[in-house]
Amino acid sequence: MRRLLAIMTARSADIMAYIHELAEWPEFRWDHKVLAVTLAAVRHRQGRLIGRMEALGFDLRRAASLQTMTEEVLKSSEIEGEILDRDQVRSSIARRLGMDIGGLVPTDRDVESVVEMMLDATQNYDLELSDERLFGWHAALFPTGRSGMQRIKVGAWRDDTLGPMQVISGPVGREHVHYEAPKAARVAGDMQAFLDWFNGQGVLDPVIKAGIAHLWFVTIHPFEDGNGRIARAIADMQLARSEQSPQRFYSMSAQIRQERNAYYDILESTQKGDLDITAWLTWFLACLSRAFDGAEDILSGVLRKARFWEKHAGDSLNERQRVMLNRLLEGFEGKLTSSKWAKIGKCSPDTALRDITDLLERGILVKDMGGGRSTSYSLNDRDDQVAVS
Repeated sequence: MRRLLAIMTARSADIMAYIHELAEWPEFRWDHKVLAVTLAAVRHRQGRLIGRMEALGFDLRRAASLQTMTEEVLKSSEIEGEILDRDQVRSSIARRLGMDIGGLVPTDRDVESVVEMMLDATQNYDLELSDERLFGWHAALFPTGRSGMQRIKVGAWRDDTLGPMQVISGPVGREHVHYEAPKAARVAGDMQAFLDWFNGQGVLDPVIKAGIAHLWFVTIHPFEDGNGRIARAIADMQLARSEQSPQRFYSMSAQIRQERNAYYDILESTQKGDLDITAWLTWFLACLSRAFDGAEDILSGVLRKARFWEKHAGDSLNERQRVMLNRLLEGFEGKLTSSKWAKIGKCSPDTALRDITDLLERGILVKDMGGGRSTSYSLNDRDDQVAVS
């Protein structure tokens, strides 16, 4: 979460201590019996999902992983109010992974930086997490040294120059403090303890460890901005360790984005409670389980795309048509019109209309309801129609 404002006054005495102020910090505890059934179910679903994906074959697995990682980058940024361009994110990931997907677009520096962090966390999940690695992630998130219009300290732990690090909401003068992080003087020591634990070996279930790592890091809040995104990257890194695979087939951030209010609420209540984090881990496991549902949607989309191209394998199509058909198969946002075709395909309106007319005559595209200047088009797949709306 972003520090929206530095409040110089101390918190009122009637607010309970935050967990990082407790003498036992960071000795988290939880009820193993309460979590046992949920954890077993999540691990079973995780294993089944990985097994199904492994059976798909190399190309389909790569396609599913690309779609998942694209969602992960987009949604983790959306949680913090940052909207990235889907095509740029997808192109950046594909280029970095050496995937030939067609229709690659130029990418902005901010997109490249976010993708770089996410791929380092998941593709290099087996490497040790260090302060220097985290500094690199943070510098990648803020390549200009600014968060919006505000200059921030980049690639280093935060300080308290502007006052305590607080997560707040509400208008100026009526701010509500959701959380206040440890004083900056403590950050280096707290982070060293976290890194020693994260890199250490033990008997802790790796999925439980992902949930604890997420909470622990975001509670320390070691940077001026970007803490939420980095916490989710760390959780993804640990989930990749739990599967011993860099390929991602579900997006925890996409699910958290759907449940953003609940996510913030459980974080706030946990950070204002005691060191029993059973409620947080229960929510984390349930959210992860629901993320597996999203993986089913990704899988069905990948299979639908594969069936489509198998059906049209003998069709003679130009590169623009292939690119646009793939865009439709992957979930085109809004309505596809001839003007959008021309813009995306970088061609004249007449060329776009000829491309579309050709596909209409072949029965690959159909006109949507309506006409005239509002004419839009959808894929015509009798077995699995893809609507563009």
